[in-house]
Amino acid sequence: MDRLDSLCPPAGYPRQFVLLCFLILTATFLMYPVLKPLSLQLQASVTGSYVSGTHSVVFVNCPNEQIARDIARAILDKKLAASVNILPKASSLYFWQGEIEETTEILLVGSSFR
Repeated sequence: MDRLDSLCPPAGYPRQFVLLCFLILTATFLMYPVLKPLSLQLQASVTGSYVSGTHSVVFVNCPNEQIARDIARAILDKKLAASVNILPKASSLYFWQGEIEETTEILLVGSSFR
């Protein structure tokens, strides 16, 4: 009986306060799935670092399809991405030594959901 008495608030303790505490704890527990990603994004933006548990997409241009396949296999072997897509014939325009250059490249799109 002493243990039960220790769990109950004292007689003068307001029941509204106990109810408010219970509601706050319940709301926090129910909001956890929403609060976790927000806290991870906040941590990443404050520290400037990548936080596991977020989604990433990486785009890499390659000069030819064989190099694209080699890079894709290396990424997947090291489990750095969940999947890699190879998209042929991406046209790229860029500045090189003060001139506008145009080339055809292979685009890799890698995605990770950790």
